Amino acid sequence: MDLSEVRRRVECSAKELVAEATEAGLTCGCAESCTGGLVSGAITAVPGSSAVLRGGVVSYAIPIKHEVLGVDNAILDDPALGAVSRECARQMCEGARRLLGCDIAVSVTGIAGPGGEEPQKPVGTVWLGCATRTGTIETLRHFDGDRELVRMQAVEVALSLIREAIVKLTRA
Repeated sequence: MDLSEVRRRVECSAKELVAEATEAGLTCGCAESCTGGLVSGAITAVPGSSAVLRGGVVSYAIPIKHEVLGVDNAILDDPALGAVSRECARQMCEGARRLLGCDIAVSVTGIAGPGGEEPQKPVGTVWLGCATRTGTIETLRHFDGDRELVRMQAVEVALSLIREAIVKLTRA
């Protein structure tokens, strides 16, 4: 996987996202952990994104996931679940949607590396979530590459989740 190619795709996807959300009159927000604000950054790199992006929460620290986004401590403290889990991704995006008052909120939580792997969660493990008024979905991805490549691939998937939600909401 070529980092420059992923960056190009992220840039194109962000431009399309802003155009599609603007046309649909929809807003979005982000709850990011391992991407550290890169999803919000990709969106705000596009002129006109202020009409679309309500904001973002970089919840890199566990207490922020709980105190700001409302992720249940029972999830965060459970070694079988923890911050890199379907349940955490779900509660992160739902918390961001509530907090930011947006139509669509995406979440990203994972292990970008080079360290930090856990049992059953190797480097490159990333959970993403997307919450709308019609429900919440989560998806697990396993990315290859170094830290930067893992993070950019996660951004690409997060943008695609928002774009898919825009299509579903405009058809609902």
